Amino acid sequence: MSDDKHDYVEGDDESTVGDNIDSTGVDSTGVDSTGVESTGDTVEGEEEETSLEQLVEKLEVDLEEAREAALRAQADAINVQRRAEAEVDKARKFALERFVGEMLPVVDNLERALIAAGESDTAKPIIEGVELTLKSFVDALKKNGVEHVDPMGEPFDPQTAQAMSMVENPDVEPNTVIAVMQKGYTLNGRLVRPAMVMVSKAPQ
Repeated sequence: MSDDKHDYVEGDDESTVGDNIDSTGVDSTGVDSTGVESTGDTVEGEEEETSLEQLVEKLEVDLEEAREAALRAQADAINVQRRAEAEVDKARKFALERFVGEMLPVVDNLERALIAAGESDTAKPIIEGVELTLKSFVDALKKNGVEHVDPMGEPFDPQTAQAMSMVENPDVEPNTVIAVMQKGYTLNGRLVRPAMVMVSKAPQ
């Protein structure tokens, strides 16, 4: 009789253990039949790690965009500075353009005066004074970037000269400057006044 009681107790223990284990092999304490905890915490950890990686990637993208925007802003600032410097330089070079234009007739008149005076001995002191005055004017103009345009004997260039007339001339190539009625002038390479010229043309 003692043996039957012993068998009953053993059976009761097995059923109790069975009640604590579900069909998946995990008991109610979250530990499976092999003694390993449930994977719920592991999944949550992986999700948190994925979220952190995405955040890092987004921050890196934002940083790159900010860096590119800064570089563009710097390039724009440099371009603005260069344009401003170019405008200032341009203004400095051509600030005298109007003044030079008003002084050129004075030079023309002095040159005409010398031509009219000729080689007269009685007017020699006056001629020398006019020559010195003309030289002073021309030197001052050159010092400020003014150069004369004298295309005598050169092919006619409408960029620097204005044709007043065309004359047949078999001795030179057609479209050649054969006379300069008035010199032209440039200021730092920019044309202030075109030369007034006579141009050859082929005989009819």
